[in-house]
Amino acid sequence: MGFSIRTSKFRHVFCDAPKPDETWTGMRLSTVTGDQQYIKASSKYYVVALQGGGGPMCVGRLDRPGRFDQGTSPVVHGHKGSVLDFDFNPFDDTMFASASEDTTIKVWGIPDEWEPTDEKGLFKAGENLTESLTDLVGHKKKVTLLRYHPTASNILLSTSADCTVKTWDVEKGEAITSIDVPDLTQDIVWDFKGDTFASSCKDKNVRICDARSASISLTIEPAHEGRKSEKLAFLGDSTKFLTSGASKTSSREIKIWDLKNLSKPLCTETIDTASGALIPLYDQDTNVIYLCGKGDGQIRLYEFEDKAPYLHKLNDGYRSTQPTKGVCLVPKRGLDVMKHETARLLKLTNSSGVHPLSFYVPRKSDAFQDDIFPDCVAPSHAHSGDQWFSGSSKSPVTMPLNPALSGANTAKKKSFKTVSALSKELDEANKRIEYLEKKLTENNIAFD
Repeated sequence: MGFSIRTSKFRHVFCDAPKPDETWTGMRLSTVTGDQQYIKASSKYYVVALQGGGGPMCVGRLDRPGRFDQGTSPVVHGHKGSVLDFDFNPFDDTMFASASEDTTIKVWGIPDEWEPTDEKGLFKAGENLTESLTDLVGHKKKVTLLRYHPTASNILLSTSADCTVKTWDVEKGEAITSIDVPDLTQDIVWDFKGDTFASSCKDKNVRICDARSASISLTIEPAHEGRKSEKLAFLGDSTKFLTSGASKTSSREIKIWDLKNLSKPLCTETIDTASGALIPLYDQDTNVIYLCGKGDGQIRLYEFEDKAPYLHKLNDGYRSTQPTKGVCLVPKRGLDVMKHETARLLKLTNSSGVHPLSFYVPRKSDAFQDDIFPDCVAPSHAHSGDQWFSGSSKSPVTMPLNPALSGANTAKKKSFKTVSALSKELDEANKRIEYLEKKLTENNIAFD
């Protein structure tokens, strides 16, 4: 057999270190530790937890890098304890949920005039956001992780130190199902359609659960034999599933599993012997896995293929001397596709703020490259929360990334109002009714 080299569109993907004026600095980060990513982003904003009373959070605009000044720049706060995790609504870039040590979950709406930094990158004074849209109360101990549903509107998954995983209907403000787990949960992820979710636990087992019936359908015992935190990722609409953890000898590793047969992994890739947890960020449009280790500065790139050997290392990825505290992916619709930016990671550091890491595929043409930018997930839900809970199963709604076709798939967003806003509207309506009744009485017109 002749020697052959596997072809890949992403073999030469590269990432340059961001310039200082492209980063966000000045945040005094919260010192809480855990299994969370510490940073989350929509296509417009990012959020990180800060030091201070009331669980303050810095919400920054992706189009306004610059310096944040705690005490001057506006923050979001309203919890009674430190914030441990957050997640943006995939169908509304201005809405996110936060989980706290005070056992509550709060859902926030970012106002249109939100500007922590000005056009020159300097900190800007503003009014703090202190009133949430709704509060979700039901956990008995600190809430550690949050995940929004990928296809149904306003369905939220949460896990807590009380060893439960709850599914919430945000519109109704109540938990609709709850599953008990034997120990502290290290990660929770939805599958491609949101029919099931996976959770990794401190007992080293990974459980595949049906959120509607609150039942455990499959279990991997154990996924990894080491003691490091286990992270999970469903690999798109395939039946393959990725776990990251540690071996018996404490070497960090990732495994690919087939959900149809969990007796043994399809492949195992040993990474190194560093101590931090590995966070796998999977891009389902390009099948590229960005493997980020907490505490180290390297981001490794693998391409997933749904046939043996399943994983292909692309190149050396990105290397930096700045250790990673947390990391997240920016949604694909927030990228600069005309510059062939195929992914953007936001890297949170302990001392130098938030660094945007843009990965580019080198192309000579300036035209839109449809072979590396297929249709991506749109900010539109496929079904309502009630429809999903009743058994509906749909793939995510997609949209084209080509700017010439932008706006081809947009849906009207459901708006939420705070209690004070509704109270103000009610007072105004009552005053109007009183005025109209007075006019009718003056003109001797009967009314009920």
